[in-house]
Amino acid sequence: MLRSPHCELALARHGRPATTRAVRQVLERMRQTEPPHPAPVKAIAERALACLEDQERPSQRPVINLTGTVLHTNLGRALLAEEAIDAVITAMRSPTNLEYDIEAGKRGERDAHVRDLVRELTGAEDALLVNNNASAVLLVLNTFARDREAIVSRGELIEIGGAFRMPDIMARAGAILREVGTTNRTHLRDYAEAIGSATGLIMKVHTSNYMVQGFTAAVEPAE
Repeated sequence: MLRSPHCELALARHGRPATTRAVRQVLERMRQTEPPHPAPVKAIAERALACLEDQERPSQRPVINLTGTVLHTNLGRALLAEEAIDAVITAMRSPTNLEYDIEAGKRGERDAHVRDLVRELTGAEDALLVNNNASAVLLVLNTFARDREAIVSRGELIEIGGAFRMPDIMARAGAILREVGTTNRTHLRDYAEAIGSATGLIMKVHTSNYMVQGFTAAVEPAE
């Protein structure tokens, strides 16, 4: 089969191992879905080549956002500014001092490049950057509430995309869940009454795409 002229293009583009696997996949699919009869070598080779081309096509492709939601999670959220794109390209083309302190002449920290900017923007004493909210929540809980209570409103024990569930993240971080209030109403006194020697932190969760309407009450972060 592979010696046939019809396989030359597949072999030239994708190599012998990949072409062999593709031919086997095509033959197996034909056995399962088509009546038993001799298939032309050319047809098998064409299907194998199409299979290989499909496998090499990038799964992530440009799309047009017509949803009406500008920062769309499923479409990559915010677009980068051209300056940021240029900076990424520059950093990917040559070595950089990602984790090297040039002035000290020794290993540094990658967060050092952005820590001061984040502190200036947020007013925080310090900053650690991760690439998603689940990581941030887990690290905060593990740092401040490991084997201690994390107080959170019952109405904020949510699950969002990717099976990100607050009770599960708390458990994995080693925090002890302490629910206060009810599903629809949580008051400031509920938090105050729950605070004790076992408290590690008080947690406020943005409910994202989940909302309780009607007879409700919630405590704002500033309170």
